[in-house]
Amino acid sequence: MSAKIAIIIGSTRPGRNGEAVARWVFDIAKQRSDAEYELVDIAEFHLPHLDEAMPPSLGQYAHPHTKAWAEKIGSFDGYVFVTPEYNHSTSGALKNAIDFLYAEWNNKAAGFVSYGSAGGTRAVEHLRLVMGELQVADVRAQVALSLFTDFVNFSEFNPGAHQTEAVGTMLDQVVSWSNALATVRAA
Repeated sequence: MSAKIAIIIGSTRPGRNGEAVARWVFDIAKQRSDAEYELVDIAEFHLPHLDEAMPPSLGQYAHPHTKAWAEKIGSFDGYVFVTPEYNHSTSGALKNAIDFLYAEWNNKAAGFVSYGSAGGTRAVEHLRLVMGELQVADVRAQVALSLFTDFVNFSEFNPGAHQTEAVGTMLDQVVSWSNALATVRAA
């Protein structure tokens, strides 16, 4: 059975660059035969600001939107987070979506595709800390897209050719770690 990997669009902002970036990653991933890939858009889940009374670690979700989000996220073995960098961090919408859940993330792998004026690297550094708390193994390889060189006028996505190879390396690691962690999830 091959791993199921979600490519998560981590922005809900109108006119966001994240959708074009995530679709590019998904198109690259679909050409591979090592896993099953799915594009997941947090905007489609209409998550309000975290509104669950119980801590997510208890898994006692009260709201239908949380239950739908938990079911979707729990169905994957690994994740690729596509994140903008806003004010040296990830988007509030992505952080909020992550914070809704706990066990659904555990013992899985994650990779990152970021974009921003400095390639979104500071957003990824923050996400790596969050992943550690959620027992997610984050892989070393990441794709850092510059608004100056991988976009035209900061809005039209036009990645450099070398970025395709970077996506491949990151996906190699996410799939490998997702498969390796299957034994931990099964225990």
